[in-house]
Amino acid sequence: MRILIAPDKFAGTLTAVEAAAAIEEGWRRRDPGAEVLVAPMADGGPGFIDVLSAVVDGKLLSVTVRGPLGEETPATVLLAGETAYVETAQACGLHLVEPKQRRPEEASTYGVGQLITAAVDAGAKRIILGLGGSGTNDAGAGLLAALGATADAGRLDAGAAGLAGLEAVDLGPARERVAGVEFVAASDVENPMLGLRGATNVFGSQKGITDERKPEVDGWLTHFAELADRKTADKKGAGAAGGLGYALLLLGAERVSGIDLVAELTGLKHKASQVDLVISGEGAFDFQSRDGKVIAGVAKVANDAMRPCVVLAGKVLIGSREMRSMGVESAYALVDAVGEEQAFADPHGSLAAVAERVARTWAR
Repeated sequence: MRILIAPDKFAGTLTAVEAAAAIEEGWRRRDPGAEVLVAPMADGGPGFIDVLSAVVDGKLLSVTVRGPLGEETPATVLLAGETAYVETAQACGLHLVEPKQRRPEEASTYGVGQLITAAVDAGAKRIILGLGGSGTNDAGAGLLAALGATADAGRLDAGAAGLAGLEAVDLGPARERVAGVEFVAASDVENPMLGLRGATNVFGSQKGITDERKPEVDGWLTHFAELADRKTADKKGAGAAGGLGYALLLLGAERVSGIDLVAELTGLKHKASQVDLVISGEGAFDFQSRDGKVIAGVAKVANDAMRPCVVLAGKVLIGSREMRSMGVESAYALVDAVGEEQAFADPHGSLAAVAERVARTWAR
């Protein structure tokens, strides 16, 4: 039997590469003669560089940047000729700050601007940035500050709270710094930056912004947008990564689907056409999985190739009707098979065990 294994990361436990290895290991226990194609996936969030470095012919540039709260943080830029790939979560990711230490109103994207600077200094003329998994909500003001943007009063590099006292913003130096550079923002988020569907109100809670604080924080971002460019704040994707999408749009970025970009670079469509079954997976298979996420993207590719798609996940939180509307035939949960404690204690072994069980049903 021929299978394609194309999972996302299992957040907090396994990278996409590790998850793919575990699934292959478990499947081969039952079906050792299977022809296995592996294509770890990402939608632009954490794991973006890890996945692309396996398929893009380039080199990794190691840099040290500011993390979301100003701490020194190691990161990498993937360079392929005059194209650079940047994983913004490496500089502003939610995973970089312990839950009890999170200060979302002060978290900054300054380090993302430093990653862009490193790419430009290395000769990049096209920079593709994966957006997702951010712990920031500063409208990308920190990124702009790192590139040279200035402000009268307030601070661009001090998180959303630094935007409160702004009187004027000059983006000219930032635009001059990256003149001639093409930007591509890869993200699954289509939300605008402001309002009820904006970055603060939709995604703020997962970063630690309480409901009581959301109106004021959204007001800070609105004030910044009025000084910089209010119309751009309403564009699709401006609300990605706490408004980081907005800053990139101000620099002329083109917004694309993260999963579509990764699927193209990994040759997912071609691989799906060569197999009998497509397997995807992620930590939690839920309603958010439908909106531009890896599983939805992989399932679409599988369906276009007229191949069945099954999902292995830490938890399965949607019903059969919803998953079939996405093009997923069946879904299998680690917590149901081995228990939640074992799933977290040994994620690799647990995922391999579930993959072995799935092979009993699907292997020919």
